[in-house]
Amino acid sequence: MADFSNKQIQEVWEKATVVENYDSSKFRKDLAGAWIVKNDYGKETQFGWQVDHVYPSSKGGDENPINLRPMQWENNQSKGDDYPSYKTVKTSKEDKNIDQANSFTVNDQLQTELKKLYKIK
Repeated sequence: MADFSNKQIQEVWEKATVVENYDSSKFRKDLAGAWIVKNDYGKETQFGWQVDHVYPSSKGGDENPINLRPMQWENNQSKGDDYPSYKTVKTSKEDKNIDQANSFTVNDQLQTELKKLYKIK
């Protein structure tokens, strides 16, 4: 896992989904709907999360803010180096994370930005 500054971690946290009636400074959801807890950054706990490189480092992605997003750690592991389509393994039901496989594709707007940024064909 890359080393990120507190400022970068905060900027990535701000991209997570705010959930009504929950303190957004502590609790949010990732793109697959899995709960993440701000203080569990870098931890492999139920609500732990990591900074995901949308366009993977192994393919030339870097720490440009456009390329970073928060992801529950198990979802980040299951995504691996897949791009633009990938699978996640966690989502939520009420206030708990549950096992559920889902498939996603990076949205067209972000793919367009990443193509320009990384000269993806």
